[in-house]
Amino acid sequence: SNSTGTFEVISGYRSPVTNSKLHNASNGVAKKSLHMKGRAIDIRLSDVPTKKLKDIACSLRQGGVGYYLKSDFIHIDTGRVRTW
Repeated sequence: SNSTGTFEVISGYRSPVTNSKLHNASNGVAKKSLHMKGRAIDIRLSDVPTKKLKDIACSLRQGGVGYYLKSDFIHIDTGRVRTW
């Protein structure tokens, strides 16, 4: 199906200082996050269920895909292929 929704960016580039603060506040933030290299983004698409967006991203097998059900977003990055 075609989407006409809006991509909502939750987090893009993070400075090392910001990433460190987030890492210290949450065990869900990697110490060496690819966000600090501009190689990761956390998103949702307004008219696509987040689980479906996650499934689509995983099917591409092009990098990391994280699914955050409670916060309703996915993380995608250009690192090795993995999911969480």
